[in-house]
Amino acid sequence: MKNLILTTAALALTAGIAMADTVRMGTEGAYPPYNFINDAGEIDGFEREVGDELCKRANLDCEWVKNDWDSIIPNLVSGNYDTIIAGMSITDERDEVIDFTQNYYPPTASAYVAAAEGVDVAGGIVAAQTATIQAGHVAESGATLVEFASPEETIAAVRNGEADAVLADYDFLVPIVEESGGELVFVGELVPLGGGIGMGFRESDAELRGKFDEAIASMKADGSLNEMLVKWFGEGISTYDADGTVVTN
Repeated sequence: MKNLILTTAALALTAGIAMADTVRMGTEGAYPPYNFINDAGEIDGFEREVGDELCKRANLDCEWVKNDWDSIIPNLVSGNYDTIIAGMSITDERDEVIDFTQNYYPPTASAYVAAAEGVDVAGGIVAAQTATIQAGHVAESGATLVEFASPEETIAAVRNGEADAVLADYDFLVPIVEESGGELVFVGELVPLGGGIGMGFRESDAELRGKFDEAIASMKADGSLNEMLVKWFGEGISTYDADGTVVTN
């Protein structure tokens, strides 16, 4: 038994050493413009650009790993990658399981989208992606929640009549509504949820989290994070001043 314990400890130490060589960045690859798979089959988007710059500033070699959203936290905890950078809002519930950096995307609103005006989002059937803050909100709102593994499936549920509306990040929904040619419309009020988007880490990786936290702060201080926010989300996006305070435009 002692030998088994010592062997397990040695393997854990070896894994920690290997992890220091290359930091594996876990993302969903299915939530544009935050993260998506481009035509070349590579992870792309706002978070790819931000993540690569953070790794550069932290003097870390990084590689990207795609993982489905519904298992993204369990697979971080089990060691399949070293951080989550996947449009994940900072919440108290998640913070009980993993640790977060400061936000690199300001707190923003969620929104309802339906196929027609006048939909009852408080008492109807509302789609949301599994294990998101939007799903939690719908479950507590009195509406009937239908959950889907991917964001594309939530939109499809509205289009095919399986759901009356979908609740998701407003910035994710804007291009979808604009490109729908009037097929989809915003309904109801905007819903402020979460404390912004941050990088997630195992609670045991405080040193690694600290390196990324410092890199995020440096990007806020020199304005480079603001440039990326505007590039991917447009001029109306909230940004940061030099000390990291959110500036609402």
